[in-house]
Amino acid sequence: MAEISTIARPYAEAVFELADKAGSLAQWSGILANLATAAEQPDVRALLGNPRVSAAALVDMFAAVSGDASAETRGLLEALIANQRLAALPAVHDQFEALKNEREGTVDADIESAYPLEGADLAGLVADLERRFKRKVRPTVKVDESLIGGVRISVGDQVIDGSVRGKLAAMASGLASA
Repeated sequence: MAEISTIARPYAEAVFELADKAGSLAQWSGILANLATAAEQPDVRALLGNPRVSAAALVDMFAAVSGDASAETRGLLEALIANQRLAALPAVHDQFEALKNEREGTVDADIESAYPLEGADLAGLVADLERRFKRKVRPTVKVDESLIGGVRISVGDQVIDGSVRGKLAAMASGLASA
């Protein structure tokens, strides 16, 4: 996957620079999310390698999916198509989001909980994460009953496993090695 990251980086950086100068980071985030979602669809992937589908048709299709037919969006699509890089759109989106988060001083946190987290519980957890990471935290909460209890939090490449399932697994591993 390092190859896809390397391929996507210049596109993500170029779009980020363009969006940052225009003050449209949020707009471009949405555009790239739509493009990345479309590029991941099996039917669309089949079109990417089809010689019967013209570059202009691909640009039109992706521009329609993006919800933005501006010259900048079309230019990005034309560059990706000319260099046969449309499959890298999900990685371009991911790298753009990382640059955007860094600029805004935010971090995304994926929180898995054994039970629904709302209101004061979620606010308290987010406040603790903001103190720990010294950044504004944007949480995404999912309920996973298999955790039995507690939460499992992923922030970037860091994982905080406070779930009962995680603690039981750690105990089992410790007992097996003893």
